[in-house]
Amino acid sequence: MRILPRSAFGQTVLLIGFLLLINQVVSYVSVAVYVINPNLQQINQLLAKQVKVVFIDGGDAKFSPALAEAFHQETGIGVYRQRDAQMSGLSQAIYYPYLSQQMSELLDGEAEVRVSQGEEYLFWIRPPQAPNLWVKIPLEGVEEQGSFSPLISFLVLIGILSVAGGWLFVRQLNRPLKALQNAAEDVGRGQFPEPLKEQGSTEVMAVTRAFNHMSKGIKQLESDRSLLMAGISHDLRTPLTRIRLASEMMSENEDYLKDGIEKDIDDMNAIIDQFIDYIRQDMQENTQQVNVNQLVEDVLEQEAVDDRQFHVEYGESVDIPMVYVAMKRVLANLIQNALKYSDDDIEITTQLDKRRNMACIHVADKGPGIRDEDIERLFEPFTQGDTARGTKGSGLGLAIIKRIVDGHGGHVHLNNRRQGGLRATVELPLK
Repeated sequence: MRILPRSAFGQTVLLIGFLLLINQVVSYVSVAVYVINPNLQQINQLLAKQVKVVFIDGGDAKFSPALAEAFHQETGIGVYRQRDAQMSGLSQAIYYPYLSQQMSELLDGEAEVRVSQGEEYLFWIRPPQAPNLWVKIPLEGVEEQGSFSPLISFLVLIGILSVAGGWLFVRQLNRPLKALQNAAEDVGRGQFPEPLKEQGSTEVMAVTRAFNHMSKGIKQLESDRSLLMAGISHDLRTPLTRIRLASEMMSENEDYLKDGIEKDIDDMNAIIDQFIDYIRQDMQENTQQVNVNQLVEDVLEQEAVDDRQFHVEYGESVDIPMVYVAMKRVLANLIQNALKYSDDDIEITTQLDKRRNMACIHVADKGPGIRDEDIERLFEPFTQGDTARGTKGSGLGLAIIKRIVDGHGGHVHLNNRRQGGLRATVELPLK
């Protein structure tokens, strides 16, 4: 399981958060060492001096209740025996080892310090001069200095604001890159979007400018290729038509030559049609919501053969965005291949893969199949893959299918069935 993010956005935000955490820890330690700790030392020194004043004449033996009462009225500092101290709030006070250690050093003996917070902020000190007595010293303004809560709250707030600011900054920085990614995917599918707006950092603007130039060049190259193929098709069909007319004028005793010429002309026309199908830009048409099961029914109506049977198993009905004409060509081509390379029934199945958000169409035959090592090669243009199943072809059929399916953001793959034959699978995204 991968914990660290893989995107540049996530990595940048994580880096900012990590550096900020280190900064906050260093700030926390610095404030504690150079601000809070000196203040506590000063408070302890003040408290120690006050305790020494209380017991300036001696310890327990010379302790005067009357003097303690008068001292309490004048200064607010009270001296209590253990029982009275418990009744006055000592039981709710919290013991502080660090303060007790410092107080012991200042009073030259073992001392104990407890602190209670309520309506008053009280220090309870059991001095070494009078181990049976407790000195209660109220202080004002110590809570803000001694408590770490405001500091922690401040550091957390600064951390949240810094991470939020970094997130917004990186998001704004990555927005042009996201647009560039989407445009690159469109170009890869044969769609050419409008030139992207040059925005963001200078490096991103330079990349966007180069991408717009590249997209324009590819679009022009596609147009030139289509125009070239259209011209070649026109120039070839004209002499082929004349040859066909000339063959019709041949004498009856030359019918065997006539039949051969007409067959060659039909093959050449079929090859030319495949070339045009390969370069035609069906993906430039608008996509529409099409029901997958209805698409299969429409193609079967056109490809139905009297002496062949189709076993169709429809899965869950779903509408997905597609170029209807292009996908009809894909499915028709697969069915034609299945009919051509097998003599048994054809099995067609549709299903919905909700886990992967894909709609699948399977076309299976019971023919001889193909070698596993030839499967990937068959999708390359002008590959004579049909010889693997005993006949010849131009090698563009599967290349056309792959180009159309890739343009829809889907996948197409072939695999040999265990019971014999070949199964072609087309996967299309639901969105």
